[in-house]
Amino acid sequence: MADEHAIGFMDSGVGGLTVVKQAIKQLPRETVTFIGDQARLPYGPRPSEQVKTFSWQMANYLLRQDIKMLVIACNTATAAALPDLRRKLAIPVIGVISPGSRAAIKASKNHRIGVIATEGTIKSNAYREAIMTKDPDAEVFSLACPKFVPLVESNEYRSTVAKRVVAESLRPLKGTGIDTLVLGCTHYPLLRPLIQNVVGPDVTLIDSGAETVNGVSFMLDYLDIANTSATKYYPDRFQTTGSATAFATIASDWLDQPDFQATHIDLGGESND
Repeated sequence: MADEHAIGFMDSGVGGLTVVKQAIKQLPRETVTFIGDQARLPYGPRPSEQVKTFSWQMANYLLRQDIKMLVIACNTATAAALPDLRRKLAIPVIGVISPGSRAAIKASKNHRIGVIATEGTIKSNAYREAIMTKDPDAEVFSLACPKFVPLVESNEYRSTVAKRVVAESLRPLKGTGIDTLVLGCTHYPLLRPLIQNVVGPDVTLIDSGAETVNGVSFMLDYLDIANTSATKYYPDRFQTTGSATAFATIASDWLDQPDFQATHIDLGGESND
């Protein structure tokens, strides 16, 4: 039986598109409905309870669009809201932290794993706990990189400024001996070439968002809710609480969709205050 309902994806901004890009590639028959809460980013410095409130607002908006699965395509929101959303929603809810942790453990040969993320994700210790639970011998080196999200959201992720900021931000990881580095924010894969250049070719980068789509694919099959139709009936929808034009500029480039269109929405109470 073909379930043609959309999969809902939500993030604080454009970062979640790194997850969507993998979903479009791996699950071409599935319809994507995406929300980026650009009006209130960054989520990283915000209190956990506030991030949970924002996450529920996005989730409820997507639920009204009759989604069949919810993907929290944001590490900060996953750390703050995943347990609550899973407990209270009737549809499957998938976060990005567990898949990224599993992939890092699998990739690391010396058990020295770095994690870069927002302040909120690092403060939550979600990655450290997930990794240590599965591999007690691991050493986890966590580093908050608060300047990375603004670089991406301002479409500066290929600039010389970005190159300098990435080099300066990652300096504390020098000498740690890590052989694996988790990109613990879905915005960070857009900076991947710069990050790889700084940490060197011997360090494996883990894209937590991309790993998440493997889990989405498994759950669709396991729960028998995949779209098995020969074609995709409903169009993808992309919505932002910020500027639809600014969102589309980055999204069309990252998703390689020249005719990309986004819609502005109001969730209520959006502000950067």
